[in-house]
Amino acid sequence: MSIPIKPEQILLVKEFFNKCKTNPEILHQPNLYFIKDLIEFFGGKIPKVNRAEKGESPSKRSEDTNASKEPEPKSESEESDLELDMSAVIEPDTDAPQKMGNPTLQPTEEEIAESQVKRSEAVSAFAENAYEKAIELYTEAIVMNPQAALLYAKRGQIFLLMNKPNACVRDCNRALELNPDSAAAHKFRGRAYYLLGKFEEAANDLRLACKFDYDEEADEWLREVTPNARKIEEHKRKKVRKMQEKLEHEVKERLNKTRENVKTYEENTRTSQTDFSGEKMADFYKFLNDIGTLNAIKDPEIAEAFKEISANPANILKYQNNPKIMDFICSSMFSGAGARMTTPKPEPQDDVGLD
Repeated sequence: MSIPIKPEQILLVKEFFNKCKTNPEILHQPNLYFIKDLIEFFGGKIPKVNRAEKGESPSKRSEDTNASKEPEPKSESEESDLELDMSAVIEPDTDAPQKMGNPTLQPTEEEIAESQVKRSEAVSAFAENAYEKAIELYTEAIVMNPQAALLYAKRGQIFLLMNKPNACVRDCNRALELNPDSAAAHKFRGRAYYLLGKFEEAANDLRLACKFDYDEEADEWLREVTPNARKIEEHKRKKVRKMQEKLEHEVKERLNKTRENVKTYEENTRTSQTDFSGEKMADFYKFLNDIGTLNAIKDPEIAEAFKEISANPANILKYQNNPKIMDFICSSMFSGAGARMTTPKPEPQDDVGLD
């Protein structure tokens, strides 16, 4: 929706820019730091003030510098260490990855049959606690039929019993690629994650295992890992809350600082002889410090306009017939402030408006 631009509004903008152009020292005032930052952000440059020529001592400069600095916020106390039960965690295995077979191979009926024979032999070896032999037989079965998800899950189970959780995870990952609903793969990977100290991942896998095909062992493992998983989840929620509270505090501090800057400048300008009123100045730098303004200048056209105006305030005249730019400047700058402004008589050449 287009907002009419009054001539006196353009005059106020022009008056401020002309004042800064003839007396750039204005922008070095601590309470106008955000205007200076904005100009420099878009490539503008503000002349430095030679305080020696003004007869100010180095100590005075130091006082001014210190006065412009905000006190360092007190750092929050570090969160207490998360106390977890690590009694079941073991040292991770570092063996070379086991053979997985060709994932693109489509086995023949004969290869599938041979794979089933090897699987039966592996089950017998497993029953006799001959884990190494069982691993070899399951590997042979996998090579002949690499599309059988259960073969990987069963070999992963043996790796788990041999305290090789990383190898178990690799096998279960492949099994779940082939069959995402494999209860056995979720169960054994969940236990492997538990042994590796990855409690949240372990709880998620074991919940899925019980969901797809409940068994008592998976439920028992889930009950073991749940306390640690809940502590971690609560710890993360607490951390998020602290971050939100910190952000809210910083926003409030910034708003309070802005209000103080406005009040300080208005008090200073009451006793000065400048013809640029404190209320008008307050309106203008409230506009520049407004969050909506900062978001709006992300628009490339508006950003380019501000860059030119920052380098030379007189460049605003180039945009007096541009509805988009002038709507942004004047609507943001004068919303809610028009009733307080002293309206000057417009000069004929500045009589510009939009319907």
